[in-house]
Formats: sequence, C-alpha cells, structure tokens
Amino acid sequence: MAMTDTAPRNPTESGPKEPSLSKRGGGDPASRGRTTIADGVVEKIAGLAARDVLGVHAMGSGMSRTFGAVRDRVPGGGGNKSVSRGVKAEVGEVQTALDLEIVVDYGVAIADVARAVRENVISAVERMTGLEVVEVNIAVSDVKLPDEEDDDEQESRLQ
Repeated sequence: MAMTDTAPRNPTESGPKEPSLSKRGGGDPASRGRTTIADGVVEKIAGLAARDVLGVHAMGSGMSRTFGAVRDRVPGGGGNKSVSRGVKAEVGEVQTALDLEIVVDYGVAIADVARAVRENVISAVERMTGLEVVEVNIAVSDVKLPDEEDDDEQESRLQ
C-alpha cells in the first residue's frame, strides 16, 4: 500500500464526516473570531483592584494626581482617566504585564501592601480578561502622612 493511499484502513471507518445540519458556520461558536482587549481596559481593572487594597491611599505620583484632578473637572477632559491613573499595561494576545505607581498610607507595611496589591490585581485581571498576568511591577512613589492634605482636596478648594 502506498503512503499516499487515503482509503479507510478499517471497514467501519467512513472517511470525513458530513457536517451536522443543526450546526451552522462550522466549529464551536466560541472559536469563530478573535477577541482583543485594549490596554486601557486592563489598566482600569488593575487600577480598581489596586485601590481596593487596604493601605493604598492613591494611585500615581503627586504630579499626575494633580494634573488628573484638573483634567477630571474639565468638560471632555477624559473623566474616567482617574480610574487608570498610575497604571500602565502592555497587552499581548494571551499575556499582559503591568506597572503600577501607588501612594501608601503612613504606618502600613509596604511589602505587605505591595504583595496584596499584586495578588488582587492578578486575580481581577486574569478572571475578567482571561489573559495571563506575567508580571506586576509596583513603584511606591509617596507615603500619605496622617496630617497631610490630599492633592485632590487642595485642588477642589482652589476653585
């Protein structure tokens, strides 16, 4: 028998099956097309997950929070940008990597807060997007002292 012979080897084999009439388009419906997730979507999910951690006072550097507070009050200035402030995501087809910049409350164990942020962010992003989070880098840019005013509060009083 030649190697290119495509005849069924077993009499019960019938070759290629005819497509079922109940299925249209062929294949599993979930596999018909691609889903892409924008960097901004992952950034928002990560930003909200990081803010949920006790000991995280704010996201982003003091300067980015100040500019963000002003931008949030300007009509058409990108209102929901504050959700992803302090978060940068690089999203591939199946993986993502995140950089977060946080401000912690004075007195918290920074290593514990960073670990909790990392766990919460990875859990939320992987659950909601299906992407594998390969790394979450956390930069602590400031510590909020108990008697310090928030940059956002100070900006709102200037109006």
